[in-house]
Amino acid sequence: MTVLAPTSSYPSSRRLPRPGSLALVPLGASAVWLGLQDPLIALLLVAIGGLAVWVVVRPSVAAYALTVVTPLTVGIDRGAAIPVLRPNEALAAVAGAALIARGLLLAREGTRPRLRLSEIEWALLAMAVASSVIPLLWMSLRHQEISRDDLLYSLVLWKFAAVYLIVRVSVRTEPQVRRCLYLSLGAATVVAVIAILQSLDQLNVRGVLATYYVPNGHVGALAKPRGGSTLALPAAVADLMIYNLALVAALVSQRIRFRALLGGVGVLFVLAAVSAGEFSSALGLVVGAVLVAVVVRRPRLLLLSLPVGALVAVGLWPVISARLAGFQSVSGLPVSWTGRLNNLQNYFVPPLMSNDSYLLGVRPSARIAVPSQATGYVWIESGYIWLLWGGGILLLLAFVWFVRATAVRSFRVARSRPDAVGVAATGLIVGVVVMTVLMLFDPHLTYRGSADALFILAALARCPAQPAPMNPSNITRPTGAVTA
Repeated sequence: MTVLAPTSSYPSSRRLPRPGSLALVPLGASAVWLGLQDPLIALLLVAIGGLAVWVVVRPSVAAYALTVVTPLTVGIDRGAAIPVLRPNEALAAVAGAALIARGLLLAREGTRPRLRLSEIEWALLAMAVASSVIPLLWMSLRHQEISRDDLLYSLVLWKFAAVYLIVRVSVRTEPQVRRCLYLSLGAATVVAVIAILQSLDQLNVRGVLATYYVPNGHVGALAKPRGGSTLALPAAVADLMIYNLALVAALVSQRIRFRALLGGVGVLFVLAAVSAGEFSSALGLVVGAVLVAVVVRRPRLLLLSLPVGALVAVGLWPVISARLAGFQSVSGLPVSWTGRLNNLQNYFVPPLMSNDSYLLGVRPSARIAVPSQATGYVWIESGYIWLLWGGGILLLLAFVWFVRATAVRSFRVARSRPDAVGVAATGLIVGVVVMTVLMLFDPHLTYRGSADALFILAALARCPAQPAPMNPSNITRPTGAVTA
C-alpha cells in the first residue's frame, strides 16, 4: 500500500513550476563560460546558484544554513574572505534574494503569503529606525558629516531584522523548528570546543584562527587566554553558550532521548562560557541558570551548579587565574576595567551630554579613531550608553519595548508549549534577559554571532505551527512503567 505524506497548506509545500529546471540552463551556460575564465569563481557562482534554487524549492534550507554557517564564519572580517561582506552576510543576502524570488513566483500563481507584524516585530522595526534614520537625519540637520562608518553602523539592526525575517518566513512547522534547534546546538558545540582549546593554547588552535579569525586585524588579541573562537569575540562566545545552554535545559526537561548526551553538551557550553575570560559572562551564567530553572520548573537544576562549577574551575584554572591576576594592579582593579571607564569619560560621555545630544543621539558609529590603540579605535563599552549615543532616548525606549514584548510573549509560549517552539521560547527569554543585564557592560544586543542566534530564536519562537503531538518514541519511560 502506498502512503502519501500529508502536505501543508502553507505555500512552502506547493509545487512550483519547476524553478530548478528553469534555472539549470542559464546556470549551466554561465558555469561553462566562467570555468574557462576562472574555475574558482565559476565554482563559487555555481554553489551560490545551487543554494538559491534549493531555497526557492525548500525555504527552510535558508534557516538551516544561517543557523549553522553564522556562528562558524561570523568572526571573519569583511573583505577577508569575500569582498565587502562577511560570509554569513553574503549567505543571508543570497537566501533573502531566493525567498523574494519564490514570493514573486507564488504571486504569479495567485498565492500571496501574509505576514502580520507582532508587537515584537513592531518593536524591532522601531529599534532599526531609531538607530539609523533618525540619527542620520539629526546629523544632516546639524550639518555634521556622515561617514562611511555611520552608514555601516546604521545598518546593523536592519541586518538582524533581515535575519529574523528570513527565518520567520522560511520556518513554518514544528519539525523544522526542532531541526534548527539541533543544528544550533551542533554549531555551538564546534564553537565551544575551539574556544576551550584556544583559551588553553592547545593543538595550535590560535595559529589556525590567525589565518582568518583575527578581530579587526589585531593579531595580539589571539595571544590572550580567552576563547573568542570563530566569533573572534570572547563575550559573544559566552552569550552564544548561555543561549544554547538554555535550549539544552529545555530539551532535557521534555524527557526526550539522549538526555545524558545533552547533559554533557551542557557542561561543555559552561566550560566554553567561562573560557571567554569575562566577568560579565560569569554573571550571565548565573542569571541564565536561575531563569532556566524558573521557566522549565526544575529548581533542582540549580543543584547541578556546584559540581559543574567545581569541574569548570579545575579544567579552566589557567584562564580564571589570569583574570584574577588583574586585581593585583596598583589601583586594585583590572586594567580592562579602568580603561573602560577612562574611555567612556574621555571619548563618549562629553559629546553625549553636550547640546542635548542624548535626546536623538550623537551618531550611528559606535567607535572613535584613536591611533594609540592597538586596533586603531576605541569602542563604546556600555550597552546603555551605546543606545543613547546611537539613537538617543527614542532608541532606548524602543529597546525597552522590545525587551518587554519579547520577555512577556516568550515566557507565555515557553510555559504553554511542550514542543520545539516552547524550547525556542525558553532560549529566547533567557537570551533576552541575560542580554539586557549584560548591556550594563557592553552592547550585547549587536554582538556578532550571539545577536544572530538571539534573533533566530525570536523567529523560531514565533512559528505559527500548532503544537506537535507527543511522540512516545522520544520519551524516556520511567522505571517500572508498564506498557501494553
